[in-house]
Amino acid sequence: GKAGDLVEVAPGYARNYLIPRGLGYRATPGVLKQVERRREEERQRLEAIKQEAESMKTALNTIGLFTVKKQVGENDAIFGTVTAADVTDAIREATNREIDRRNISVPDINKTGEYQVDVKLHSEVTATINLRVAPL
Repeated sequence: GKAGDLVEVAPGYARNYLIPRGLGYRATPGVLKQVERRREEERQRLEAIKQEAESMKTALNTIGLFTVKKQVGENDAIFGTVTAADVTDAIREATNREIDRRNISVPDINKTGEYQVDVKLHSEVTATINLRVAPL
């Protein structure tokens, strides 16, 4: 089983293999209490990470509009495209917080204007930000 699982095994397997190698322990009340405490600590840690993602979503929604400046040609067409790294830089400038560029979903942006970009902050928390592409 996985770490923290309560598994019944043959006595010889436990005595000769699992316990000597530190892969398993006898299920005493103390060990069960320790395993339960570790599960609770892990649950609290994951909840804290989710709360941090929620606060970041609130911060992004409060700011509302992020701006990326790009070099522009004719008909407001930009040179190159707006990348996730550009969006990450705009967010960093506004919030002083770092977001992994791999968690940003940028649509194809070829012209100046306003666009919506999805930012995945947590497996359960996604923020949608407004992005303005402006000429340099």
